This record gives sequence, structure tokens and C-alpha cells, in this order.
Amino acid sequence: MADRQDRPVALITGAARGIGAACARRLAADGAAVAVTDVIDDEGRALADELERDGRQATYRRLDVTDEDAWTRVVDEVEAALGPLTVLVNNAGIGTLEDVESETREGWERTIAINQTGVWLGMKLVGSRMRERGKGSIINVSSIFGAVGGFGGSIAYHASKGAVRLMTKSAALHWATSGVRVNSLHPGFVETPMIESLKGTPAEEQILAMTPMGRLARPEEIASVISFLARDDSSYMTGSEVYVDGGWIAR
Repeated sequence: MADRQDRPVALITGAARGIGAACARRLAADGAAVAVTDVIDDEGRALADELERDGRQATYRRLDVTDEDAWTRVVDEVEAALGPLTVLVNNAGIGTLEDVESETREGWERTIAINQTGVWLGMKLVGSRMRERGKGSIINVSSIFGAVGGFGGSIAYHASKGAVRLMTKSAALHWATSGVRVNSLHPGFVETPMIESLKGTPAEEQILAMTPMGRLARPEEIASVISFLARDDSSYMTGSEVYVDGGWIAR
């Protein structure tokens, strides 16, 4: 384990399940102290406990990413417990299937609040501290559907993930000479609880048919790229959009 002064300290949102949980495990294995944050308390605490049993440094905090006061409180608590944050993974997000006509105002605003506003708040409140210290890596989890129209549905999801893509570039330019790097990650379809309901359906068959590699990603495959973006190995990357999609965007 690296010395407290040298080891990375990472905060991951939406970390109780799926990509977030795989990311927490990977960053912890890389030697980082990890703050698992989510609103799924039982699973989030269980993951932090698992990491600690494995000899890692970890803590769980409940975080509603749409709540600016909660962000400030959680970041203060995490830094008091683990040290100054050097990595932020803005991963929390929700999915929606409604199209441009069927989406409701309520559904639209909830999706935008979590997927888009939550990312902005994380960058604002964590990135500013990183800037003061002269070092940090922020990874914003967008989607392939932040760049392409997909199946013509999920209008709020597309809007939010497309916003994350360009928010990332804006923030990267803002902090370009400060030591803070900001990159966006764009997964394709991943084996997570979010798409569990599609298993064995015609929708899954369509997804696989449209993915050149012909399979879903494993969460660990996404986490490995997040790990790269978090490390100094990617020190000349900022404002980049990185696709981990089995070839989807190449079509």
C-alpha cells in the first residue's frame, strides 16, 4: 500500500453496482483509497466492507448527486477520512426508454438532474479542490449514446450523455494548465443490472447484432480503462472521449 501522502484517493459515484462497483474494485487493487458513494446503501456499504476485508482503504458515503450540499458534506468527510481527492469518477446515472414524444417532464428532469447536473456538481466541487492542489483526474462516464442517436428512443438519456461529452471538453480546457485532467468514457452495452431486463429478448438480439464484437462488455473491461485514465499513464490526455464499445461507433 502506498504511503497516505502518495497514494491516489478516488471518489466514485453510483459505485454500489455495475460499472461503479467494478471501478471501485479495480482502483482499490491499483492501490487507491476508495470512497464508494451511492444511494443504494446496503450494497454500497457491503462493497466498502469487502474492500476493507481485502486490505484496501475504503469508505462508504450516501450521496445524492443532484444535491449540492450533500456533495460538499461528502467530499469534506471523505477527505478527512482518506486524504485529498486525486481521482473523481462521475459514474452515477439512470436509463430511460421514452422517445421525444412519450417522455414526460418529470422523467426528463429527473434524468437530466442525475446524469448531467450531477456530473457538473461533481466537477465543480471536487475539481476546484484539485485545481488548488495542482493535480487531479476526472473521468465522466458518458455513453455511446452521447454521440449517436441509437434506436431513436431514450431522448432524455441521449440529451444528458451528450451534454456530459461536451461538458467534459469545456472543463478540460478550463483546467488545461492547472494539472487537472478531464476525460469522458463512452461505454457500449455492458452486463449490468441496468440492462438485466433485456436478457433473452429481441432487444438484446438487436444490440448484439449491431455490436461488431457480438457480445456485451464486462464491467471489469470498462473499469480497466477508467483505471488508465485515472493514472499518470494518461498524463497527456484531457478533453478526450474514449469509446469502449465493441466497435459500435466504428460502423
